[in-house]
Amino acid sequence: MKKYFSIFLLVILLSTISTTHLSAQCALCKASAESNLNEGKKSTSGLNMGIVYLLSVPYLLVGGIGYFWYVKKKKQAAEENSEI
Repeated sequence: MKKYFSIFLLVILLSTISTTHLSAQCALCKASAESNLNEGKKSTSGLNMGIVYLLSVPYLLVGGIGYFWYVKKKKQAAEENSEI
């Protein structure tokens, strides 16, 4: 276990040291944010809401799949217990 943890830390350390300056935004988001700043608008709530929307969809999908899987497994366990 200690060996795997050491390898994990080494990989994380090397990946953080070897990174170069990267642009963390897509071209459309960057253009939208820059145009808002050039027009004097400091409100980026629209951009932030878009990010929250894009972030929430995968979590909702995975959560829904997990919920239905849990209900199905629980129903199967109840059926197996009632057969015994």
